[in-house]
Amino acid sequence: MFRFAHPDYLWLLLLIPAIIAFYIFTLIKRRNDLKRYGDPELLAQFMPDVSNNKPLIKFYLELTALALMIVVLAGPQFGSKLETVKKQGVEIMIALDVSNSMLARDIAPSRLEKSKQMLSRLVDQLQNDKVGLIVFAGDAFTQLPITSDYVSAKMFLSSISPKMVSIQGTSIGAAINLAARSFTPNEASDKAIVVITDGENHEGNAVEAAAAAYAKGIKVNVIGIGSPQGAPVPDDSGNSNSFRKDREGNVVVSKLNEEMAKEIAQAGHGLYVRADNTNSALKALSDEVKGMNKTELESRVYSDYDDRFQTIAWIILVILLIDVFVLDRKNSVLRKIKLF
Repeated sequence: MFRFAHPDYLWLLLLIPAIIAFYIFTLIKRRNDLKRYGDPELLAQFMPDVSNNKPLIKFYLELTALALMIVVLAGPQFGSKLETVKKQGVEIMIALDVSNSMLARDIAPSRLEKSKQMLSRLVDQLQNDKVGLIVFAGDAFTQLPITSDYVSAKMFLSSISPKMVSIQGTSIGAAINLAARSFTPNEASDKAIVVITDGENHEGNAVEAAAAAYAKGIKVNVIGIGSPQGAPVPDDSGNSNSFRKDREGNVVVSKLNEEMAKEIAQAGHGLYVRADNTNSALKALSDEVKGMNKTELESRVYSDYDDRFQTIAWIILVILLIDVFVLDRKNSVLRKIKLF
């Protein structure tokens, strides 16, 4: 497997045609200048030591050295082989509630932002594990399929907002069912679903979905986000003091449905913990993940690439040494040698 470590430097090779064109231009100009002084063939008899071929040879040597130097800058590398790397880990599907009620600020800076911060720190703690991300409100969608690419996981996590799901509600059952279908098929590693929700406007069948997931060997953990006392839900105006109102004009107050969250966790034989303004929920979730049985996850990756610029560098050195000894004038010693 061959590649360049810094392929952008190869754009410098576009200088080569420009240099050749400039060299041809100077040759033509030089010949035209000589014609002003007389017949070029006649003038050549007065300059017997001037070589017509050696300047051309030096030009090609120097041009070749320049091209090879650009290749060296680009960093040619070879991968020795394709090897199998075996890792011990688990699989986790995260189902994050993105309904409007998650914008309530009884948890600072808001329920949704607190959830994203907690999940980001959880991803930072993962090692050799696989993680996926589902967002849900009135419906559930896969935001990130199960993967070991933590950079992508954090990138997708940071972009989450309630606008991603147009249908409002809290369809936890749909999210659990989708998460249960999203794990790697036939993988023997432990699997778990982490649901983060306030349970507001909860729709039915979540407990049944958690029980069905556990029947497949998948634990369902629930993080309750919010407070039982609740908080008003900001509207779309952008004003921090403007809140959603019901049909009677009353401010909508969203409360954590903790009893429902506990029932889901119990049916899924998983952990329930309520998130607050401390890191207790993150610690409890991290301990739960660490306690899962890690099994062998196998993936194929290329081995490290080896730099192979040394050979080209030696060729450049030889070319430059030859260039030093190639003079513009004819060699008086070699000119005396008569082969025939």
